[in-house]
This record gives sequence, C-alpha cells and structure tokens, in this order.
Amino acid sequence: MEYFVQQRIQAILTELNRVILGKEEEIRLAVCCLLAKGHLLIEDLPGMGKTTLAHALATVMGLDYQRVQFTSDMLPADLLGVSVFEQQKEFVFHPGPVFTQVLLADEINRGSPRTQSALLEAMAERQVSIDGETRALPEPFFVIATQNPQDQAGTYPLPESQLDRFLMRIELGYPDKATEKRMLLQTGTVTVAPLLDSQHLQLMQRQAAQVKVADAALDYLLSLVHESRYGAITPHALSPRASQALLSAARVWAYMAGRDYLLPDDIQAIFAPVAEHRLRNGYSSAMGNRNSFSRALLERVDPVR
Repeated sequence: MEYFVQQRIQAILTELNRVILGKEEEIRLAVCCLLAKGHLLIEDLPGMGKTTLAHALATVMGLDYQRVQFTSDMLPADLLGVSVFEQQKEFVFHPGPVFTQVLLADEINRGSPRTQSALLEAMAERQVSIDGETRALPEPFFVIATQNPQDQAGTYPLPESQLDRFLMRIELGYPDKATEKRMLLQTGTVTVAPLLDSQHLQLMQRQAAQVKVADAALDYLLSLVHESRYGAITPHALSPRASQALLSAARVWAYMAGRDYLLPDDIQAIFAPVAEHRLRNGYSSAMGNRNSFSRALLERVDPVR
C-alpha cells in the first residue's frame, strides 16, 4: 500500500481526535464506514458528541454538509424538496437538504415513520423520486444519522428495513474521567481543517475496494453469516446484503492498516459495528450488552477452520 495513503489516513484520524477526545476506535470506524461508501448510525444519549463527530468528519473530508433536525411534525418534502409554482407560470423544483454530500439526520427516530421512509431510496439508490422524476444525489453521498434511546419521549423505532441500510452502528459512550477533565479545560471551539476533497476521497474508496480477499478469509466471513442463520443464537439472521457490507468494511479496515490483502482480524474488527444492529431487535439501552450476539458468533466460529 502506498505510503502517502497511510499518512493521509493517519492525518485524518489525528485531526478528528482533536475534536472528539478519547474515542479513537469509534472515529476509526466512522472513517472506515465513509471509505466503504456506507451510511453510519450513531446511537447514544444526548450530549455525547454525535453531532460534533458528524460535522467534523464532513469538514475534514472536504465535503458539502447539511444538517436536518428530525421532529414529529417533519414531512418528507422538508427533507427531499418540493416543486413550487412560480411567476414564470411553471413549476420549479427547490431541492431539500438531502441534496448534499454529507447529510446529518439528527435524532432520526424523532421523525415519523413516513419521514424516516423518505430516506430509504436515497440511502439505497443514491437518488430520490419526486413528482414522477428521478433525481440523482451528489457523489459521494453519505448519511450520518443519530438516534436517541427509545425510552426517551417522542421517539419512533426505526424499522428493520431502514436499519439494514446503515453499514455500521456505533455508540460513543461516556468519556473516562481524565478525558472529561481535558474537555472541561479546553477553551474556545476546536476546529478541524479540510484534508481531502471529493475527488481524492472517491479515489481512496476505489483503492479500498480492490483489496484482495483470499478464499480462507472469505470462507471465515461466510461461516459467521451461516452461523447467524442456523445456529439459533440470534433473533435475526444476516442477509446477503449484510455479507456484502461485512466484506466491504473489512476491505477498508485492511486498507486503512496499509495492506492490500484482507485478514480474518479485519473481519473480527468490524463485525460487531456492521452485524449487531442487523442481529438484534431495535435499540438496546443495555450499554454493556450491545454486542452480545456478535461476540457469541465470533466465539463459535474458528477463523482457522
């Protein structure tokens, strides 16, 4: 792997770690998700830095950014856009905030199911259909959604079909005491500098997709998927789309490590963020038990097999 690629990735991670303190692993996963052309769901309590991470990630990648605050009275047109009859005596389409490169869907589960479903086509097809016309979204297109616990007031659970559109789900969690002390001693706002642009990002995405996969590593991935279907230990099984998501994310993890080949360790590193929200039912408020099904599968399948 070319040395300058590793340098650039490390510079991106270093810049993001200046803003979100003490969350190196979560930041690395977020960058991995973007390089894998996926969408990211961040679940946690309010005030944990979810929105800050999303904004910083868009800035450091040099991408256009829009933030939408989901509320119970929000309509699909508020997200997608609307055609307005203007003085020229014709309808003119006014694009909504979804027409951007990075869309932050803040507190997505406060929106109604109808509004949540408006994102499905955009996330899956990178396009939206409005007034009988299909409109392409910018490239790259990346959705970062934040979600509050379902036991909080005014939330709607995300349906399984929409959860499946997110490549990864992560949570930030509470900082440790030393990290929180550093946060409290910071003065002023910490800003990040753009280190990439959309052309360089798309080049890195193409390079990551070319990481070689040996039969043994692919068989290990498929054994994990097969165990989820027939091992009778998870509420839901992993679909072929989940298999593709696991392979894509593992390739990027290897790429970020400076390798052009995939190891079983790469699959293990990304397995819980990619698989857990597909294996369980909805949001789990048990922070210490979030990845229990993923851990069970990893323990039952031998990578050397």
